[in-house]
Amino acid sequence: MSTAREQPDPRATLRGGLPDRYLTPDDIAEIFEVPKETVYQWRRKRTGPPGFRIGKYVRYDPADVRAYVAQCKTAARSAA
Repeated sequence: MSTAREQPDPRATLRGGLPDRYLTPDDIAEIFEVPKETVYQWRRKRTGPPGFRIGKYVRYDPADVRAYVAQCKTAARSAA
């Protein structure tokens, strides 16, 4: 039985349109199918989608994540 507060799959919301909330590192790890530690390494190395801090929490704007993916796709096409 499903609860009313169940979170949707962030990958589905990004494909279907921008979610109406900021994404967490857990969301980013799930979207890109990488360990959460990889998301934190991307942040330390300033690679990956740009994040920002709200207090002690890191969040990601879905628009920035989409722009990052588009940039990666463009770079991959031009390198081929």
